[in-house]
Amino acid sequence: MATIPVFPKFKKIEIDDKDIITDFFLKYPSDISELTFTNIFIWRKHYGTKWSVYKNWLFLIFNTISSSGGLMPVGPAPRVEPTRVLLDYLKESGEKNPSIQRADKRFAEEIKNPSLFVIEPSREYFDYVYLSKNLIELPGRKYHSKRNHIKKFQESYSFSFERFKEEYTRECEEIADKWCKTNRCEDDLDLLGERCAINEILLHFPKLNIFGGVIRINNRVEAFTFGENLNKDTGVVHIEKANPDIPGLYQVINQKFAEDAFSSLEFINREEDLGMEGLRKAKGSYHPSFFIEKFKINSVV
Repeated sequence: MATIPVFPKFKKIEIDDKDIITDFFLKYPSDISELTFTNIFIWRKHYGTKWSVYKNWLFLIFNTISSSGGLMPVGPAPRVEPTRVLLDYLKESGEKNPSIQRADKRFAEEIKNPSLFVIEPSREYFDYVYLSKNLIELPGRKYHSKRNHIKKFQESYSFSFERFKEEYTRECEEIADKWCKTNRCEDDLDLLGERCAINEILLHFPKLNIFGGVIRINNRVEAFTFGENLNKDTGVVHIEKANPDIPGLYQVINQKFAEDAFSSLEFINREEDLGMEGLRKAKGSYHPSFFIEKFKINSVV
């Protein structure tokens, strides 16, 4: 039975906390990709994420070598009070420039008060959101190259798309290891963090209640992906990895998973680009319908 940490006490996130934390997200849904239990859980080791409950609000804080702060309080409006409380707590904990990061536009507008807060957009964290039918059908000239990649792949390989099963875990780990080696994860803490997140989602898949899919070629997994419903209109893709030596594989698993998991939803959120030029180009090539803007919030000194 999970215990609820009452502010100012914080605790590390555990799998048994899922129901309590998810309940906050369901009662007060947001469009940002961070606010699912799966996301904060699989990244908890990388970000050192902890949680607490202050009155009617869920607090989430994080601390890494390069960044620390909190996510926006999850709970009922108005949220000026919990925002000030959280920022004061971070400052008293030794943060020189305490901030709330990756806050959505609704929250930023809700607490807007120049005498209290400095609010700035964080482009590197904007979520890319696509029409589901576009990722499934790849219609028109703008998706011509995607269709070509898929056609060449289909002509070259006999393959199957299947829903993820636990028996595919080891093969998925091998794909992740190959991706990590190709991208030199040992030189990048964020990539190492992603590799850890993949381990966590594979290890805890049955308890996370999410969707998973794989592409198998010659009875072997060569690509895998995981996602879930973010809200009533939108699905979110958390993880997507493919054998980099097989052209067209990323395009195929993107399309097949969108069709299998999210065809009944209007939109698919494929998360942010983290300011990485290659990732920004790749996400842009699928022509997002719009972005979910996110903001950094500091107290006025």
